[in-house]
Amino acid sequence: MYHHISTSPGMITVSPDRFAAQMAYLAQAGYQTVGAAQLSAYLAGGSLPAKSVVLTFDDGYLDNWVHAHPVLQRHGFTALCFLVTSWPGDGAPRVHAHSGGELPELLGHREGELAIERGETDRAILRWSEIDAMRRAGTFEFHSHTHSHVRWDKVARNREEKCAALRRDLLAARAELETRMGEVSDHLCWPQGFYDDDYRQVARETGFRHFYTCEMAPNIRGAKEAGERSIYRLEVRDRPPSWLASRLWVHSRPALSRAYLAVKR
Repeated sequence: MYHHISTSPGMITVSPDRFAAQMAYLAQAGYQTVGAAQLSAYLAGGSLPAKSVVLTFDDGYLDNWVHAHPVLQRHGFTALCFLVTSWPGDGAPRVHAHSGGELPELLGHREGELAIERGETDRAILRWSEIDAMRRAGTFEFHSHTHSHVRWDKVARNREEKCAALRRDLLAARAELETRMGEVSDHLCWPQGFYDDDYRQVARETGFRHFYTCEMAPNIRGAKEAGERSIYRLEVRDRPPSWLASRLWVHSRPALSRAYLAVKR
């Protein structure tokens, strides 16, 4: 799980140099990236090569285009990006790290949050033209992170209002993805990592089946959860490739991963 790949330091941010080194390690170690359809098939009982990894990016920040896209392209890697569909804007693609020219300003995480709150999403978030370019290059797939990124459990006055607002939010996201890309998957990333039984029920009713969490746990082939699948992720930090290698070694071994997480907790 990544968010920012940026020269602007801050929380949930990996520097471009560290990200490039992490991806170079994966390539040199023989890992291959897995898309949403392959992951779905695996979770349903299919198989994958032993060294398979799913790269995910939450929110759709501009720095994913500027710094992550060219590195993924270099290695022939594909990542999943979860878009908040009301945030991307229009306009021509901006410069990225391997295209030449002056790079756009990249905001830190908090500065980006404030820009979004002020309606200045273009300063922090991908444009639809950049999303199209990344899809054509095969570096990113795009899936739903809702339409508004609002935590309805925090702002709704009651359960009925919460569920109704979440339903509208999820349907709006599906409609926007369908309009912009001609397709929409059943993969959904929970905003801020939050979900409860109501969230899960509404998401199922609006066509989602694969739910990406901010929790760390083994993802077990064939495991079923009442018609849905929760997908657990490792938050990647701004650390050397050796750190990532050690985490992949532990968490690709379910029994060892469970023991490690139990001790850590």
